[in-house]
Amino acid sequence: MIDGPYLVLAVLGALVTGLMTGVFCAFSVLVMRGLAALPPAQGVAAMNAINSSATTPAFMVLFLGAAALCAVIVVVTFVLWPDDGAVHLLLGSALYLCGAFGVTVMANVPRNEALAKLEPGTPEAVTYWPAYLRQWTRWNHVRAVASAASALVYVLALV
Repeated sequence: MIDGPYLVLAVLGALVTGLMTGVFCAFSVLVMRGLAALPPAQGVAAMNAINSSATTPAFMVLFLGAAALCAVIVVVTFVLWPDDGAVHLLLGSALYLCGAFGVTVMANVPRNEALAKLEPGTPEAVTYWPAYLRQWTRWNHVRAVASAASALVYVLALV
């Protein structure tokens, strides 16, 4: 079983990646389904409003804080290499950094930026909306699963 600073890091890692799992999961199973039920112009307008509000400090501290913590765990693990749990700590961090943070940067944000350029009632927005919903939600599922796997692996580091 890990101890000392690794115990604290693993607990914090499980906590923040678990919280992000909840955020991503809620979006996939509640928010996106609700937006899909709206007429396209309303769905586009609502999603653009959500994306604008996502850059508020409350969300950004959690989202970027989780990534920063995972990066710290990687550095501390490589520098000090604990007797127990090193693989779990590194894997938990990689899952979040690649599967949640990386997917956000490479897949979800570009789609959000493309959607933001469209006026909600235009034919372009109406045409883009179904593809946006499908692709964005698919990548959000990846973020949810990666975050959940990260939290699980951090918990496994504790046993």
